[in-house]
Amino acid sequence: MNLLKLSTTVCCVALMCLLFAPGARADDWNNKTVMTFSGPVEIPGVHLTGFGVLPAGTYVFKLLDSKSDRHIVQIFSQDERTVYATILAIPNFRLKATDKTVITFSERPAGEPEALRAWFYPGKNWGDEFVYPKARAVELAKTTNVPVLFTPVEIAIEVAEPIKSVDAPVVREMKRAPIMAVQPTGEQVELAAVVEAPPPTELAVATTPMPDSLPATGSSLPLIGLMGLMALGVSVSLQMKRVR
Repeated sequence: MNLLKLSTTVCCVALMCLLFAPGARADDWNNKTVMTFSGPVEIPGVHLTGFGVLPAGTYVFKLLDSKSDRHIVQIFSQDERTVYATILAIPNFRLKATDKTVITFSERPAGEPEALRAWFYPGKNWGDEFVYPKARAVELAKTTNVPVLFTPVEIAIEVAEPIKSVDAPVVREMKRAPIMAVQPTGEQVELAAVVEAPPPTELAVATTPMPDSLPATGSSLPLIGLMGLMALGVSVSLQMKRVR
C-alpha cells in the first residue's frame, strides 16, 4: 500500500511539472510585437486600399517570412484578423537599439504623419529597416536628411484583399526585387553603403516562422508514461532499501 501511494504521488508531481512547463512560443519565431500609435503613421510596402497611412490605434507586427538578407513584415489589426500591410525590410546592424520598438523618420514637415523607418523586436541589437518605393524614398531622404532604402521595381502598393500567404505573387516579387539606398543629396548608392548585415549568429534564430499554434503531433503522453515508469522504479528501489 505504501509503495502504491508513493508511486502515485511521484507520478502526479511529474504530470504537474509537464503541465506547467513553458511551451514553445510562436512569438519567438514570428517576432510578434504589439504597438500603439498615438497619431497617424505612414507605412511603406503593399497595403490595403486606403491604408497607406494608419490611423492612431493598436496594431500587431509579425514576420511573415525571414531570410538572412531580407524579411517580410506584416502589420495586423489589434485582433489580428486583418492584414493592413506587407512590407519588405532589411536587417540592419547599424541601426542601434533604442527604448522604442518602432522608430520613425524625424524632422517631418508640420501637419504630416510620421513615417515608419524601422522595427526593433525586444532583445535584439539590430532593427529591420523598411524599404520604400523609389519616388517616396527620394522625398523622405531629402526631408529627413538620412538615407532611405528603396526598390526600383514598380510593385503595386495597394491591394483589395489582405496578403495571407508567403507564396502570394506580390510577396515573391518582393523577395527577388533589387534594393538600393538614396542619400539626402539624391545620390543612389548600393545597399552595402548604408546597411550592415547582423552577424550570422544574430540571424540564426530567424529562419522560418512557426505557426501560432504548434502541431498536435508533439504529444507529451509518451514522456508522461516514461516519467511514470521512472517514478515507479524509484519507488521500488526505496521500498527494497526499507525492507533491508
